[in-house]
Amino acid sequence: MRFFLRSKQFKILIILVISIAVLSVGAKIIGSAVSVQSNILGSIAAPFQKAAASVSNFFGSITERFDENTELIEENEKLKNQVNDLTSQLLDYTKAIEENEFYEKYLEIKELHSDFQFEPAMVISRDFSDSGYSFTINKGTLNGVKAYDPVITDEGLVGYISQVGLNYAKVSTILCADINVAAFDRRTSDVGIVSGTLDLSEQYKTRLYNLPRTCTITLGDYIVTSGGGVFPEGLLIGTVTEIDQEKYSSSLYAVIDPAADLENLNELMVITYFAGKSDLSQAAGNANE
Repeated sequence: MRFFLRSKQFKILIILVISIAVLSVGAKIIGSAVSVQSNILGSIAAPFQKAAASVSNFFGSITERFDENTELIEENEKLKNQVNDLTSQLLDYTKAIEENEFYEKYLEIKELHSDFQFEPAMVISRDFSDSGYSFTINKGTLNGVKAYDPVITDEGLVGYISQVGLNYAKVSTILCADINVAAFDRRTSDVGIVSGTLDLSEQYKTRLYNLPRTCTITLGDYIVTSGGGVFPEGLLIGTVTEIDQEKYSSSLYAVIDPAADLENLNELMVITYFAGKSDLSQAAGNANE
């Protein structure tokens, strides 16, 4: 044994043991150092990794919200289009009902005068400086309207077309002093001329003048057109509210309350044709076109 401890083999074995021990200790030290370094690097990188994750999540959230908002905008546009379509349909339906109601008012006139041809119109402006309260409508020669065409409501006579353009026309009413309408009392058949005066027009009234003293007109009688020219026969003008004698003659006149509400006109009809319409009115209409 003493010789073995002094031998070369024993020395080599000691060296190997010591080397293994040194290597083991070194490995532990290095491993510990690497672990510490890894921990340090991890600690330094952690906040940046967290920030990157937050930024990623933020932009991801924005993208999701953008997609959701895009879908909502598209759905909103679809709903708006549906609402617009329904509104348009409702307006068309309402307009059709109003037009039907409008025409229904004239059915009785049409039944009595099957030859009448109508053109519906609306008042678009009024001439308040005119003592006869003339106004302008939204129809003209493009719609077949001509000068001297009669204008009515479902209640009665309004006047006639005094001027006409392509898409508008001026209406002179029965309150105007320039208008002359051959008329008669429907009850007595007494004949006269309807024409306005300045004093009466301020009261929205007109008069039937040139009545003989022998006439039997009374208050409340209906006055209608007698036809034979610009106006067809049988259009209601109004009712008698007063009878008096002309100042400078022996004839009488009757104050007429118009059947049509001339003060609040809105919708009306132009009679563009009727049987027996005079050539004079047609010629005048052609001259204005």
